[in-house]
Amino acid sequence: MQIDIFTQVIVPVVGGLGIFMLGLEFMSNGIQNLAVNKMRALLAKIAGTPVKGVMAGTFITGVIQSSTAMTVMVVGLVNAGVIGLRPAISVIMGANIGTTLGNGLIALPLGPLGLFLAGIFALLHIFAKTDKVKNIALACMGFALIFYGLNLMTGGLRPLRAMPEVMGVISSLKADSYLGLLYCVLIAAGITAMIHSSSATIGIVMGLGAAGILDWKTAVAFSLGADLGTTITSWMASLNLTKNAKRAAYFHISFNIIGVAITIPLFFVSMDILTWAMQWFGGDPGKAVIVGGKETFPLIPVAIGLYSTFFNIFNAALLFPFLGIFERVLMKVGATATNEQEDYTQPIYLTAAAAGDPATAVPAVQRETGRYLEAARKFLDIAKGAPDAPDKIEEHYAAIDILNREIRSYTSGMFKADMSYARADLVASLIEEEDQTASLGETLYQIARRIERQPFGEIGRGLVDTVVDQVADALRAIIPIDQVNPPVVADAEPRLKGLLELRERCLRLGAELPWVERGAILALLGSAERAFYLIERIDSERKSVSRSVPAAATAGEQVRNAGSFGAAVPA
Repeated sequence: MQIDIFTQVIVPVVGGLGIFMLGLEFMSNGIQNLAVNKMRALLAKIAGTPVKGVMAGTFITGVIQSSTAMTVMVVGLVNAGVIGLRPAISVIMGANIGTTLGNGLIALPLGPLGLFLAGIFALLHIFAKTDKVKNIALACMGFALIFYGLNLMTGGLRPLRAMPEVMGVISSLKADSYLGLLYCVLIAAGITAMIHSSSATIGIVMGLGAAGILDWKTAVAFSLGADLGTTITSWMASLNLTKNAKRAAYFHISFNIIGVAITIPLFFVSMDILTWAMQWFGGDPGKAVIVGGKETFPLIPVAIGLYSTFFNIFNAALLFPFLGIFERVLMKVGATATNEQEDYTQPIYLTAAAAGDPATAVPAVQRETGRYLEAARKFLDIAKGAPDAPDKIEEHYAAIDILNREIRSYTSGMFKADMSYARADLVASLIEEEDQTASLGETLYQIARRIERQPFGEIGRGLVDTVVDQVADALRAIIPIDQVNPPVVADAEPRLKGLLELRERCLRLGAELPWVERGAILALLGSAERAFYLIERIDSERKSVSRSVPAAATAGEQVRNAGSFGAAVPA
């Protein structure tokens, strides 16, 4: 049969890759735009500990029969800030086990179904009236497109199986020595990397083994390589995503590489063990059976399935105690002295233990709010081109937006039906302060974005740096949040005079300041003015209601002391 390489291979592979990456983007954006804090709580219940993460990954992957889709989903959730790195790597570990539960199935017909579902959710996204429904539809559409994209890529590469050259390479390999074993593993890894499905590769190998094209030990060696090659998809999914998303993909790669590296020296010993174990599953897998006048090897697929399951369980059991070490090592991957940044998608101080006691919950909220302000101040580092500034402004903005939503959700949860007026007044004041800090973060983001998008000459850059320096100086009035005697006042009025002087200088400059730069600088002055007023409002809000809560205060005492929990914390 003549194969048209362009229409049957190149077109579906390139098209499938594009749809796959677009689906990942849609799914990640939809998840991030939803109530991230609620989704994190739900996932924490499923995969809050490494053991639960492994169990969740095993079960879900066993149901959907695609470790590739499961791993891609995990990478997308990490990128959206929904789950942290440690739960993610435990889920990926479980996904490797779950995919072995159905290795007898080559593939489910999810490609056409994925396109059908993508069309339905696309229509729902277009005609939805609320943002919540739109975001749910966007996430579901992205998930469906991932399946459809993988199906296109698999279909595009499937015609290569009918090419004698390709099949000749496969059938000529023999895993009868360590060198031959290594070749088999690498060839199978390459095929799986192209097909993007270890289950599909193992299904093909099972067919080749059952037909007698591959001897059973070589077929088992190919299944080992399939587990290695499937990691390419998670790596592709992590491209252009956050560092933690990349690290989750790197764990998938390193987990399988380490497992294969440990298993290869033990391969021939494990073949003796497998031969012994096969006596309970029918006997010698290398023994032929005549069916319909043709020689077949029906026990080879059984041997492959047993070995694949054993390999992944053995790998997970061996490496599970080292999850903490994996996390610490992965946190250093991609990190340099200049660009490694704190993960602001995860609160540090907002613990469930602190939430039950206002004496600990209020300070926790204050410290987390101060952490948000510290993160927002980094936008000025971006504007100044500081070497330790975040390297991606949009990524940093998305991270602190998630943190702000976490803070507000946590603070709102402090409201109780029987709480005193004074306590409710304090919680309300904290929420108002958080809203103002979010507005300040948005303003600082706008300053950095305008400066990043508009190139400035020497004169214009001097004016811009002056504006940024004035805003940075004003932030010293509220950052750090626990300072007793701030070095500067928070009042906006005295600072407006400096902005008016900069505005006058900007307008008086002639041709030496291009009009495009002049307009950008005037917009920056407006943002700086908003920042000054927000800083003043944040300072006033902190002083309006005492942030001090006596550890042993009772509801009755709080009612009697309405508004005076103790000495106010100086701002």
